[in-house]
Amino acid sequence: MSTATIGGHDVHVDQEGFMTVYDEWTEDLASTLAANIDIELTDEHWAAIRFIRDDFKAMGETPTLRRVTTVGGIPTKRLFALFPKKPAKKMAYIAGLPKPAGCV
Repeated sequence: MSTATIGGHDVHVDQEGFMTVYDEWTEDLASTLAANIDIELTDEHWAAIRFIRDDFKAMGETPTLRRVTTVGGIPTKRLFALFPKKPAKKMAYIAGLPKPAGCV
């Protein structure tokens, strides 16, 4: 496991840049991570991010896009609008979680 400095904080990341230690994440860090991928966070973004963090804590794995849609109640089209092209990966990245299973 390697470390990276993001927004002035040293955090543990995998080879793709996804954070690997749940408790190192902060909302300020999320804003920096979002800016790194050209996303400006709105209340809708935060709702999705908070859902996947809570779900990760309860289930022990990063939720898939389908789970965010069915359990989190956020329509797939809306997720693609909020997190263009690869919403599951982008949500996980900003939320400080490992890349979801099934994402290439």
